[in-house]
Amino acid sequence: MLDLGFARLDVDRAERTGMAEVVYAEGKTPDQVLGCLAGLLENAPMALATRVPTPTAEAIRKRWPGADLDPLARCARIGAPPAEMGRVIVVSAGTSDASVAAEAAFAAQALGAGVSRIEDVGVAGLHRLMSVRADLEAADVAIVVAGMDGALASAVGGLVSTPVVAVPTSVGYGAAFEGLAALLTMLTSCAPGVVVTNIDNGFGAAAFAAKVLARRRRVGTEPG
Repeated sequence: MLDLGFARLDVDRAERTGMAEVVYAEGKTPDQVLGCLAGLLENAPMALATRVPTPTAEAIRKRWPGADLDPLARCARIGAPPAEMGRVIVVSAGTSDASVAAEAAFAAQALGAGVSRIEDVGVAGLHRLMSVRADLEAADVAIVVAGMDGALASAVGGLVSTPVVAVPTSVGYGAAFEGLAALLTMLTSCAPGVVVTNIDNGFGAAAFAAKVLARRRRVGTEPG
């Protein structure tokens, strides 16, 4: 543990769980986020922050000019990501889901995945999804991001053998209940084996995907 006074960083987390602590920047001051990132970088070559407000992103850029920042994903990475250990495909239903899909893609890449994106293939036009079926099947993990009725996750889960982790978004009209409808649809998916994160939690999906890839790589290199 590294005690910063305002935060106690879990610098041994990577050793225990295979994934280092990540800074959730929302609700923290820019100085607190910078302190957390600096502390993590004392013990690892890379540090990641999510839900980064604009003033904090500007402070990160000033402190680390080479930092990778994505304003749509609201994420920041300082240092190079680890070597690529597998392929993740991030699939989004519509343009309105872009920020959550971007968070998932940014975080997955920072955690060691090779990432590709497929956008705007919601179930209102199933022919769009069918046209990318081969790409979905080729990935090691698919992250499916959708709001409104959230049906895209079931459609993908019923089409391919790729493990699917679904992310409901808070996109939709009133009865979507800020993502609750999509969450319940995904939780009750008729496609077996679909894993579901919390609403708008692109980072959580990326973390799950990275752990799947890391486990697959470790098992593949262990002597039989």
